[in-house]
Amino acid sequence: MGKTTASPWKWIPSLYIAEGIPYCAVNTLPVLFYCEMGVSAAEITAWTGLLSLPWMIRPLWSPFIDIFSTKRRWTLAMQLFMTVTMLAVALLLPTGFFFASTLSVFACMAFFSATHDIAADGFYMLALSEKEQADFVGIRSTFYKVATVLGQGGLTLLAGWLESNGMRPSGAWAAVFYCLTAIFFAIWLYHTWALPRLDRDHAAPGRTPSDIVRNFGMTFVTFFSKPHITAALAFMLLYRLPEAMCTKMVAIFMKTPQADGGLGLTLTEIGFANGTVGVVALLAGGVLGGIAIGHGGLRRWLWPMAASLALPCVVYCLLAISPDIDFTLLCTAIGFEQFGYGFGLTALMMYMIYFAQGESETSHYAFCIAFSMAGIMLPGMGAGWIFERIADEGITGFSDNPFEIYFWFVMACCIATFAVCRLVAPSLRDMSRTNREA
Repeated sequence: MGKTTASPWKWIPSLYIAEGIPYCAVNTLPVLFYCEMGVSAAEITAWTGLLSLPWMIRPLWSPFIDIFSTKRRWTLAMQLFMTVTMLAVALLLPTGFFFASTLSVFACMAFFSATHDIAADGFYMLALSEKEQADFVGIRSTFYKVATVLGQGGLTLLAGWLESNGMRPSGAWAAVFYCLTAIFFAIWLYHTWALPRLDRDHAAPGRTPSDIVRNFGMTFVTFFSKPHITAALAFMLLYRLPEAMCTKMVAIFMKTPQADGGLGLTLTEIGFANGTVGVVALLAGGVLGGIAIGHGGLRRWLWPMAASLALPCVVYCLLAISPDIDFTLLCTAIGFEQFGYGFGLTALMMYMIYFAQGESETSHYAFCIAFSMAGIMLPGMGAGWIFERIADEGITGFSDNPFEIYFWFVMACCIATFAVCRLVAPSLRDMSRTNREA
């Protein structure tokens, strides 16, 4: 069978930490240090939002990994390339042209990271039997989540500690990326020894790029021929609209001084409140959401989960009104909102599983993931522009704080969440019946 006798414990934890940290490095950290270094909200949300594109469209090139080289070599190559890009960010941050140059490097890092995810997941499936895959699925998920806490919380705390000891923001964040460079070089070096060499890990024989393009076209057609496709696309794109409008702006809100309407938190406080408490609450909400659907089904939990995802965004409205809130209460508020998001997100994940069932299930699920990511990326890219229009023009007689007005606008976006739930609710009967028959 070509299975390795090496213990999966030697490489699975480090492999999925290597998946999680670059995602945070590309999608979370730039928002904070660009804000500190004077970049406008419109530019931050537009450009950093675009950086998530490689993860969204990775199904376009994932089949080509199977026909060129081995998954082990792909995995190691991408880890080494990510190490180089992290070093490049560290070197470029203190320069006068940091914004355009680091964005270009982050775009490369995003592509390498998305490609690494494809190769690493494929290697995981090749190296383990079906029983071993089931046994270790929780382990890989756990270490990916550990990487998320380290990436969003730990690295932000480190930057905050360096700044509190006299470093300028550019120097502090450069030091963070020097640390990341060392960590990833060590991961690459370790994996050159720890990742097993598999007899089954080789380029797929007989497949050509033209075959891949033709099969992709057929899968694309069958996806858009599925029943309820219009309602499904609307649900995937708009269910998370309130959260999409919050994702980038919350970090900017936290970092902006109180005199300008923000919370005026330090990086250390942001790292703990948003990057640690928030992430842990998000994960807890997802776990509870999975348990709830497992016991009651999606039809029963769709509306409570939609409310859980959308309505807790009011937390940010209240924080904008009362920015002097005690830090413990602030952490509780952030945790409450993120728990609600994690709980509500489960409905979308389960819906996509139901919708993808049938012929070409794996490819169709990849399409669903791509559309759901577009539902976060595209609105989020315009969030800063909307905020700046509000800041420039305001709403006479409502509030002088542009963040407060913006977050009430986010609450209005909750209408879209409930509208698409109403749109897909009738189709859940057919999907549930199909699932039971299967």
